[in-house]
Amino acid sequence: MTDFETHYRAEFALGEHSVRHLRRILRLYLKGSGLLEVADAAELAVSEILANVIRHVPDRRCGICFLLLPGAVRVEVSDRCPRLPVPAGRDVLAEGGRGLLLVEAVTDRWGVTSSPTGGGKTVWFECDVKPAPVRDGGGRALS
Repeated sequence: MTDFETHYRAEFALGEHSVRHLRRILRLYLKGSGLLEVADAAELAVSEILANVIRHVPDRRCGICFLLLPGAVRVEVSDRCPRLPVPAGRDVLAEGGRGLLLVEAVTDRWGVTSSPTGGGKTVWFECDVKPAPVRDGGGRALS
């Protein structure tokens, strides 16, 4: 990894193209920090969380933070809406909440933290970098 910022933080009022732009920013950040292998999962997860902001937060304002951790990236999306996201049950006819099931499926950890002041929340996830397989002299993976 090169000399790269260990965090990126910004605030936005989300609009029509914001999710696409933030996905691109996240991919560039991960590429620059040497974590490109988790970019697809992280982009999908952040898209689902930002879609929830657009759908459920009245002013569509949020803060986003990317944090480099040892062997992982953590992405946090904070807003001022006190309503906590609720994942859908496994009911295929549920009208919402499937995005959080996707977040759960593609990330290693995720959760929600209520603001200590009671005026909002942070939805976060982490994607771990999988260690490269150990190879023998012929390039074959060792178990």
